[in-house]
Amino acid sequence: MADVVQLNEIPQAEHMYMILGWRQWADGGAISSGLPRWLAQENNARKIGSMSPDGFYLFQIPGTHDLVRPEVKFTHGYPETLEDRRNDFYYTGNDERGVVIFIGDEPHLDIERYSAALLDTAQKLKVERIISLGGVYGELPYNKERMVSGIYSLPKLKNELEQLAVTLSDYEGGASMGSYICRRAADRNMEFVGFYAFVPTYDFSNVTQIGNSIRIENDFMAWHTVMRRINYMLKTEFDLTELEEKSEKLIEAIEAKIDHLESLAPEINVRLYMEQLADAFEEIQFEEPLANVWEDELRRLFDADDEEE
Repeated sequence: MADVVQLNEIPQAEHMYMILGWRQWADGGAISSGLPRWLAQENNARKIGSMSPDGFYLFQIPGTHDLVRPEVKFTHGYPETLEDRRNDFYYTGNDERGVVIFIGDEPHLDIERYSAALLDTAQKLKVERIISLGGVYGELPYNKERMVSGIYSLPKLKNELEQLAVTLSDYEGGASMGSYICRRAADRNMEFVGFYAFVPTYDFSNVTQIGNSIRIENDFMAWHTVMRRINYMLKTEFDLTELEEKSEKLIEAIEAKIDHLESLAPEINVRLYMEQLADAFEEIQFEEPLANVWEDELRRLFDADDEEE
């Protein structure tokens, strides 16, 4: 791990957690790439280390043009920028709870060394639980609570996930970053949970007037759905007010888009299609148990009394 990850700080907290996100294959709605970056920025997380990109990335694949090549930008012949593969660790927290936020680029090669370096780092930082993020596109209503699928590394985590209104995954197929590292965490007896939110997408490619599919690039509703579960699970208090506001604006933007599509192709009745999707959808909402809410409020009151004394 020493030659792969360089940490310039070892933060200390009574309870340490880690949230993992990547620019990756399973990144519907930018849940894996955008949400961790938003979380780090909103909480003024400081960079505490990085992973070397050496040996993890291809420059090109024979027979393709620029599928994996890094992007370069020239200005009057001078290379102003060259895209770097980044795998960085950030930290935010207090004496009681600390959260390491990892923002990375999905590797092309040597996944064993890459995942081992991540798990080694988590152990060095004394992380109690790792949470990975992912997004999957599906034909779902845009104005309903997002579905969340979950995976876990240790059997004892199953009941906890079920209490979060999460569907336990029965997926079988190509491994995502989260699912791969989940298995490796299980091999080490480490606590690992993966959340995969489902993000709405609609295929109108067979409609001449529209001619393409429509999908939500930054699904703030899905971000909010996932973060509520993370706050509850880790007992963190990340402020989600901005995500609530962005979710409302997202619905308004989609409503406006539907009106536009209706004007382009009234014969396909886009709004009726959306209503039928919503009617057939079984919404699963996550509600915090009242006992825990009261417990948290009482704790805050006692803490406030202690400070006054």
